[in-house]
Amino acid sequence: MEKAMYQAYGFGYEEYSNKLSKLLEVEQKREKDYQRSLEIVEEVDRNFRP
Repeated sequence: MEKAMYQAYGFGYEEYSNKLSKLLEVEQKREKDYQRSLEIVEEVDRNFRP
């Protein structure tokens, strides 16, 4: 998990869990990625419905 945090966000889990600013940064990015994935699913559904 530590390696994944460094690769994805540029800092480790300890810094993530101890700094509110880092936690908010990560959670905002996760939310943005989640919303983007929902948009992609909706687009695929629209393109493949009969």
